[in-house]
Amino acid sequence: MPLSLVPVHLPASLSSSEAWALRGVVRVREAIERAIVGHADLVPDLALSAEMMADRVYRPLDRWVAVADDARTPESVVGHGSLRLPQVGETDVAIVDVGVDPRWRGRGVGTSLAELVAAEVRAAGRRVVQADTTHPRSADPDHDVLRPTTGAGTVAVDASTRFARAHGFVLEQVEQQSTLDLPVPAGRLAGLAQEASRVAGAAYRTHVWVDEVPEEWEEQYALLMTRMTTDAPAGGMDHSEDAWDVARLRDATARRQASGRVAVIGVAEHRPSGTLAGYSVAEVMGSRPESAIQADTLVLGEHRGHRLGMLIKTSLMGALSSLRPQARRIHTWNAHENAPMIAINVALGYRPASVAAQWQLRLDQA
Repeated sequence: MPLSLVPVHLPASLSSSEAWALRGVVRVREAIERAIVGHADLVPDLALSAEMMADRVYRPLDRWVAVADDARTPESVVGHGSLRLPQVGETDVAIVDVGVDPRWRGRGVGTSLAELVAAEVRAAGRRVVQADTTHPRSADPDHDVLRPTTGAGTVAVDASTRFARAHGFVLEQVEQQSTLDLPVPAGRLAGLAQEASRVAGAAYRTHVWVDEVPEEWEEQYALLMTRMTTDAPAGGMDHSEDAWDVARLRDATARRQASGRVAVIGVAEHRPSGTLAGYSVAEVMGSRPESAIQADTLVLGEHRGHRLGMLIKTSLMGALSSLRPQARRIHTWNAHENAPMIAINVALGYRPASVAAQWQLRLDQA
C-alpha cells in the first residue's frame, strides 16, 4: 500500500491503543539511535515524549508519522516528523526533526515527511528553521568531514548530513556527547570536590534539591534558566532570550513529575549576596533507571573563575549516586568550543561517545 502520513494525537492514556502512533515514534527513534551509538539512552521514552506534546503554552510540539500499512500499530510506523514552535523568546524559530527507520531508508519516506514539515513551517510564518542530528564519535578516515561555521569540531559526511544539506541547512555548531560510567569512584569525586571547594572559598556554598526547587529559591532559579538561554555557547545558531518565571518553572516541574522523571538539581549560592551563582541538573527517566541525562550546567559570567562548575557537579553526582545507585552511566553534551566545561567533564571521567550536529536554515536567505 502507498505510504500514509498521519498526525500524532496525544492519547488520553499511554497504555491505550490510541498511543500506537506515539509508541511508533519512540520505536523508530530508538532504532535510529541504536544504529548510530549502539543504545537508546538518549531517546525520550514514551512518557517524556507525551509530556513534550502536552506543553501547548511555551513550546508546543506537533508530530506526524509515516505509516506503511493499515494495522495502526507501533510497528506500522516507519518514519516520524515533528515541528516545535516556541511561543516565548525565539518566536521566529521553528525546530524540526525527521527520522526514518533504518530498514526503510532510500524509499522516499524522509523526503515525504520533510515536505510536510516544511509546509507547516511556511504556514507558521517562521523565519529560521533549526534541527539536530546524531553521528558516531569517530569519523571514518576515508570519509569527508564537515566543519561548522565556528570551526570547532567535525561531522562525517553521511546520509544525515547529505539530507540536511540537500534541504538547505547549514552546519552551525558541533557538540561532543560524552558518557560517564557510574558510580564515580568515591576517592576521585572527593578529591575533585575538595580542590574545587578550596578555590571557591567561604564565599560560596552548594545546595542539592531533588525533584523540585524550594519556593524561596524559585525566582532566582528561573533567572538562571533564563540566563542559560543566552550565556551558553550557541555557535552560529540564532538564539534570543527565552524568559523563565516561577509560573513556567512550576509548570515544567509538574509535567516532569507526571512523566515519571526525577531531577537532581545542584546550585551554588554566593553567600555575601545570598544569590544563586550557578546550577546543574541531571534527570532520570522512570523507564530507564540504569542511565541518567546531565542536562543544563551554567555558572554566571560574574562568578566564573572560582571552580564553581566542578563544585556544583561533584555535589550533584554525589547526590545522584545516593538517589539512584542502580544508575550505571550518565550522558551529557557540550559545544566543542566550550573548553572549560569539557575539561570539567574529562576530570570527572567522561569519555567522548558521539557527536551532535546543530543545523540551521534561514528562510529569508534561502
